[in-house]
Amino acid sequence: METKDAYIEKLNARIKELQADLDKLDAKARESEADLKIKYQDEIEKLNVKKAKAETKLNEIRNASGEAWNDLKAGADQAFEDLKTSWKEAMAKFK
Repeated sequence: METKDAYIEKLNARIKELQADLDKLDAKARESEADLKIKYQDEIEKLNVKKAKAETKLNEIRNASGEAWNDLKAGADQAFEDLKTSWKEAMAKFK
């Protein structure tokens, strides 16, 4: 069974990876022409909202006492899965 600390570490790593990808996407947006730049920025904004939700779930787990974090794990997993799906959809739009 996964420990709370290990789970938090895993989610932190996923957030850092996503942030690096968002930074790359933002750099592409800044180099793009105006119409494409708007599309990039719209997708980046949507992803940042989902990232914030995932970070909120992570903080809830971080602040949970005892074994209560296990009850929050499903919600966090769903938030991160939603973020992952949205990321893939956004990348498909720009290929």
